[in-house]
This record gives sequence, structure tokens and C-alpha cells, in this order.
Amino acid sequence: MASLVSDEQASQEPPTARVGRGVKVLVTDLDGTLLGGDSTDRRRLRQALDRHPEVTVVFATGRSLPSIERILRHDPLVPSPRWIIADVGASVIDGTDRSHVDILQNQLRQGWPGQQRVREHLSRFPDLVYQDGVAQEGRCSFFLRPEQLSEELTDAVRELGCGWTYSADRYFDVLPAPASKGNALALLAHKHQWPMDSILVAGDSLNDLSLFQLGAHGVIMSNAEPALREQLRDHGTGPGPRTSTSTSTDTIHRPDRPGAAGILSALENLGWTERPRPVVIGYHRPPVRWADGQWQQPLSPNGVLPALQGMFSTDSLDAVWATALVEDDAAPRPDAGHLHQAGLPQETGLPHETGLPLAFLPVASAEWTEYFHRACKETLWPALMSQPDRMRDSASAWRRYETFNARFADHISAHAARGATVWLHDYNLWLVPGILHAARPDLHLGLFHHTPFPPPDTFARIPAAEQLRHSLACLDWAGFHTATFADHFRQALAGARRTPRTGVHPLGIDRRAVEELARTRITPAPRHDHHRRCRPALILSVERLDYAKAPLQKVRAFATLLTETPELRGQLAFRLVCPPPEPGIRVHDTTRAALERAITALNRRWRTENWKPVDYIPRSLSFAEVVDHYLAADVFWVTSLQDGMNLTAKEFIAAHAATGRSGVLVLSRHAGAASQLGTAALLTDPNSPKDLVNTLRRALAMTPQERSAHLTRLATLLDEDQSPARWARQIITAIRRPASVSAGTEEGIMHY
Repeated sequence: MASLVSDEQASQEPPTARVGRGVKVLVTDLDGTLLGGDSTDRRRLRQALDRHPEVTVVFATGRSLPSIERILRHDPLVPSPRWIIADVGASVIDGTDRSHVDILQNQLRQGWPGQQRVREHLSRFPDLVYQDGVAQEGRCSFFLRPEQLSEELTDAVRELGCGWTYSADRYFDVLPAPASKGNALALLAHKHQWPMDSILVAGDSLNDLSLFQLGAHGVIMSNAEPALREQLRDHGTGPGPRTSTSTSTDTIHRPDRPGAAGILSALENLGWTERPRPVVIGYHRPPVRWADGQWQQPLSPNGVLPALQGMFSTDSLDAVWATALVEDDAAPRPDAGHLHQAGLPQETGLPHETGLPLAFLPVASAEWTEYFHRACKETLWPALMSQPDRMRDSASAWRRYETFNARFADHISAHAARGATVWLHDYNLWLVPGILHAARPDLHLGLFHHTPFPPPDTFARIPAAEQLRHSLACLDWAGFHTATFADHFRQALAGARRTPRTGVHPLGIDRRAVEELARTRITPAPRHDHHRRCRPALILSVERLDYAKAPLQKVRAFATLLTETPELRGQLAFRLVCPPPEPGIRVHDTTRAALERAITALNRRWRTENWKPVDYIPRSLSFAEVVDHYLAADVFWVTSLQDGMNLTAKEFIAAHAATGRSGVLVLSRHAGAASQLGTAALLTDPNSPKDLVNTLRRALAMTPQERSAHLTRLATLLDEDQSPARWARQIITAIRRPASVSAGTEEGIMHY
């Protein structure tokens, strides 16, 4: 059938057509094409198109509008079309309001004699079986066996001034002479100024052939009709070199997977959508933050964010980091070079800032408040810290937690290749495993807990404990800093339908970075002034404001020490670096108020003209400033009621060892670091006010020789640390390991 758009028209590109250069158009058949493949592949295609609203979707199908509308109503995996080419090219419909585009449709139906006349004229062909019960506009459709397709029949159609198509060895469609999917698309493209190199056509049958003859990009389904494949045998194959018969845009993709998977493969090859990755990191926070009009790095080189950054940069890992981006209406948004202009999630490479491929999931600030500030910090965090009496249950906040986890699971699924390894992080995503396991059973699911995992009786007090238990049981692997936390996890899941493998992987620090920085910092003030008077011994704590870090208990213990030993007045000082939590987290407000009252009262009672007992620094510091405080300190005081690891203790040791200093580490026996450093550190129990005072007194009483030996033992234990990048590699390997592999395990716990 001849094109309705002349070569001259096609070659004349109006000035405004340059706007169309930024447009991408997917034109796809339905049956066997967009609707083809399994539900996983169809969901992934739908998610990819949702992430890329700049890709205009056009249906080009033999179905009628009523049939298409039924599909759109009942199949949630079908994307919404902007335009519809229906009835094998005889109808053009606006997908937004379902109105017919008469100015185009009238051109396609010129000379149409009507269904009644067609049926009467062809009634002498008894093998033609009219498709009763199928709505038809501007066409007449029959069933016909291949051996009955005769020249006499096609000549009879031409006598009517009509055209015809035959596809799938059964469908014979009589159409107006100008009508075809290709002609309808050519009219749409000319009307909207779509260049052919901005169009990808997808089909699987001969009635799609006209689409492939326009010079657009094409994708032929792996299950396509052999006759269509034969017709296009000599056309260029993408994404490789084109043949001599190819036009500049005549690129045919021939994926080896059917339906939606084939379309998605072509979109990825063209660069219209990002390709799925074999590894997806799922963490609710990005490794960078948008502030002052630019992406800013974490303050410290240690912690989960820098550890994962190091894994990406050193291993060239083919992975994507799926994360949330809180949309704050009051703050300027990142520009389109970093986020999609529509504000939807897009994989965003930041080579100059981080070297990381990021996939952002936008989250409204109100949703984030309910999800993170309320559900995570007020319901789950107290249980993790073994403080269940502090739990606050809010039905609305928990619904937000469920919604966020469901959205995050879809976000991960959209970026995960078939059989990908998904590495989740922390309790913030506890419902994601169950959702992903149901939707994507092909994935390998692992979750590392940077926080403690509570004892089973405490876990059971979480209002949604059973829901969480069901989801966590869907993991393939769960990781922890200590064997105790791994034991708690297994006990909490006792009796579940499946039990994940568990691994113990203590997170280390970037020791070289700490040591190199420590050696470059200004030497702290000498221990004596020019009158040879001893300067006060410095006790240091560096921790975010959190009741679980027991800052109030420390201040009270320090006050008790001064009360019991008043001669220490002026001879020691306590410096508390305690930056506030994220704005909006109310759960620590009471702790902050009580802490500040206690500090004020202590300083008022004990200070002198030249000495203040407590130096309170309630703000974030650069890591270089933190290292300066490490180097100035005589005692580093860690008193967590519960802690996943506590890397500040390791940083203190590394800084002192690198500069020949001999500070003392007082470490809570409830911190994860105690399982590694407990044989050398002075362990303390923050639940016992007396023990806090006595252990601090022991630290201050140590001789220089004892301090030196103490620090040497700690540094030796620190030598056992894995580098953060190696730590991350080992965990990915552990997640991928088949369940049947038991080498290197002991009671289900893997040690590295």
C-alpha cells in the first residue's frame, strides 16, 4: 500500500521539527509483542516506560478500540498509550480521551465501501469466515486457512478498490486502500514532526511489515512469523554495523527473547532506557546529598556509604545503587543533568562527584516523615536498640512504611536484570524481600543489618512482627556484624517456612585514609603549659544524638566522678561531639533537652575561671576536625546501649597508632566492636552507672606504659579488619552462593 506522506513531504522538516529531536516514540503491536512474554518481563518493561515518560507509547494493532480498552482496564502491566493505531491501520485514536483523530483517519479510509458491501462482494468465497463478535471499524476481518489464500480472492478485493493483509496463517483483513499500520504511523509522525530516527517499531506478524518499511528503528520478536522475518531478512541488524541495504535509521533489532523482553532489549540498546544490572544495591539513602546547589560527599570516609562507594570505584562493579531522594519543596532541586526533568527516578551517573550510577526514587517530604521519622525511628528503632518500651505504634505511619517498601521493591525490580543479585541494607527495607520474592523469584536477595538485631522476645513486641518475619524469611542471605545478632535473627525466624543463610561480616574502616590524614594534622597542644602545670586530661565521645548512645548517662557518670573525687576538678575535661539527627526526628527531643540541662547544671557547679568540665559540640564536623579531636584525646569513651559496630572506636585506634600516641579506649560491651576489640579495650556497661564511673576511673589511672601496651593490643586486633571494599565483595559473593554450598560455615554462620 502506497504511503500517504510523499517523499517530498517527508524530506521537508519544518523549523519546529527540531523540537522532535528530543522525542522518543515506541510504536508497538499488542498480541505477541507488548503483551508477549512472562509477567516479570512485562512488569520490567512497564516500569522502564514509567521511568521514562519522554518515550511516547503508540499502540499499532489489529484490535478495535473496545478490545483495547478492555485490556487497559484489566491488565495493570499494559502502559497507557498516547496514541492508538487500531483496526490494522484504519483507525487513529487519541489515547488520552479515546477520541478519533478524524483529520488522519479520513485519509486512511478514503474509498472504503463499507463492511456490508465487502461481505456481499466476497460471499462467493465460502472459505472466508467472517469474525463475528469482533468490533471492526473501517475494515472487514475474516479467518482464512493458508491454502485458501488465492489470487482470485485478492483480485476480488482489488476490484472493490481495497487492500488486504494476511497474517499469522489465519487472519485475512480487507482494508481501505490507503490503510495500513505503516501509513497511519507516517501520518502521525508527520503531524507531530517525529523524525524516523526517534521512532522504534515493534511487531511480530506480517500486518506489521508496513511499520518496518518506514526507515525507523525496529525490533522483531523472537517468536515472529517466519514470513515477516523473511521479508526483513536483508534489513540492517542493530546494534551492530548496518548492511548496504539499510537506510540511516533502518536498524532492526532481533533479540532472542520474546515479547516485552525483546522490546526492552531494543530500548536499552538504543540508549532510550537504562539497561538492567546484574547487581542492585538497595539502600534508603544515597551516598551523596544535594546541598547548596551541588552534590556533596559524606563527611567521613567510613561507614556503609563510603564502603559501598569504594566497592564501586575499585571493582568497576556492574551495578546500580537504588535509593530514595526526598523532594523538599523548600529546597532547590538538582538540575536535569542529575535527575529526570519530570522528577521521576532515573539512573544518574555522577562520574565527577562519585563515580556511581544512581537510580533515584523520588519521595515526597510528607511521605518520608511518616515512613522514616515515624515508622522507622519511633516504631522499629526502639526494638533494635532493645528499648521496646519506647516504641510508638502509628497505623498511618506503618501504612507509609508499607507503601515506601512496595515502591522501593518495584524500583529495584525495574533495575535488576534477570537472575540479579540484590543487596539490601538495614531495617528500613524489611518488607522489600517479601515483595521482591513474590514478584521476582529469579533474584538473589540479601540484606545486611548495620544495626543490632534484637532478641526474639523483643522482636516479637513489634506490632507488625509477623508481617516482618514473613518478609525476612524470603531472603536468601542475611548478614550481621556479630554472631550474637545472627543468632537473634535465626531465633526470631524459628518456625518460618524457609530460613535464610546467615553470615557474620564485621565492617572495618578505611584505615589507610585515617592514618594518612592523622599524620598530616596539626600536633595537639603539649601536655604542660609554660609553667609546667598539667593540662586537663581529655575524655572524648563522638556520636550522633541518640538515646541509644547513652550521652546522658555519660554526663551523669562524669558528674559522679567529680563528686566522688573533687580533687580532679580542673584536671580533666569531657568533650562530647554530638551532632543532631536529621531534622524532623522527634524521638530524640527528650534526650536532647535532658542532656543539655545536665551539661548546664554540671558546668555551673564545677567550672572555674579557666576551666569548663564539659565541652559540648552539638554540630557536625568535617572528618579532619574529628581526627584532630581523636589525636587530642586521652580517653575515647563509647557507651552505646546497643550498637551494630561503632566505627569511631576503630578510627580512634587507627589515628593514635599512626601518630605514636597511646590513648585509652573505653568501650561498651553492647557495641558490635566489642566482639572484635573486647579483649584489649576497657569494657563498660552503660546500664550500670557505677560501672561507667569505675571503668572511666580505671582508664584515667593507667600509667603511660599501660596505655602504650593497651593501644598496641588494640591496633593489633584492628589488623584483622577487612578493607571496606573487600568486605562488600565478600558479601555479594555470599548472597550469590547456592544454598547447598556449606563450605566455611558453622551452624549456618559464615566467617571471613
